Amino acid sequence: MSFLYLLESIRNPFLDVVVQLITHLGSEMLFIVVGIFMLWCMDKKQGYFILLTGFFGVYLNQFLKILCRVPRPWVLDPEFTIVESARAEATGYSFPSGHTQTAVGLFGGLALCRRERWFRILCIIICVLVPFSRMYLGVHTPLDVGVATAMAVVLALGLWYLFSKVGYTRKLMFPLLACLSALAIAFLCYVLLWPFPADIDAENLLSARETACTLFGALLGLWVTYIFDEFVRPFDTKAPILGQLLKFSLGFLLVLGIMEGSKPLFNLLFGEGDLLARVIRYFLTVLFAGVIWPMTFPFFKKIGGKSDE
Repeated sequence: MSFLYLLESIRNPFLDVVVQLITHLGSEMLFIVVGIFMLWCMDKKQGYFILLTGFFGVYLNQFLKILCRVPRPWVLDPEFTIVESARAEATGYSFPSGHTQTAVGLFGGLALCRRERWFRILCIIICVLVPFSRMYLGVHTPLDVGVATAMAVVLALGLWYLFSKVGYTRKLMFPLLACLSALAIAFLCYVLLWPFPADIDAENLLSARETACTLFGALLGLWVTYIFDEFVRPFDTKAPILGQLLKFSLGFLLVLGIMEGSKPLFNLLFGEGDLLARVIRYFLTVLFAGVIWPMTFPFFKKIGGKSDE
């Protein structure tokens, strides 16, 4: 806590705003945006690499959160204060840091994908700044961000090594998806069936169960996406710049519409907060993103002139 108290002593309103902006680089929404963009518009191998790095990272991170159940810094030490604007997103248990895991996995993975020196340097800077921002805001300890950083680095390097050596083939993808599925089932069984102690925080346990169901539904969609792309109808990421912009912007709006706009319908059909409805909703969202929308890509390839090679 001594390091957090040191950071608390240098806070000021301007830094608070700047650091709050930096910490959003570790948001799940940014990961979704970049992952989908890579898969639709850049390179499918890199897209699957980014998505798998994120999936593995979130599963391990959430598993450790509910397993260790470490309280947030201000709960551990009631005398400690946080930047209040960060409190709304600092939900769940503290260890390890989810924002750190997401940011380091995402930008570390992007640094491995791209060869531009300036881009790699920028990604590394972000990988340092986001963990620092979590401590500055007072929502995580050095241990929280240190373990999350280490896990993200190991995952990114390990998966990139496999993608580089084996290539983007079913020989690699099927074992990775199978490992991810085993982890998903274990996590789902743990949060739904384990006899947790009576004093466990009910809100955090519910959050873990919702996360497990969200990830499970998305993983089922990822399975269908890969099988369809590999065996039925492979999609091409190439298109002119205008076509790429339209393809991504329209597609992403539709993805958000399915993910969030369908929530009232599922609440009506299954009841508010139903976990099976969450599985189905996220399965359909990924199914649209990975199977349905890519069927429109030949149309966007004709918009704007010669396609980018």
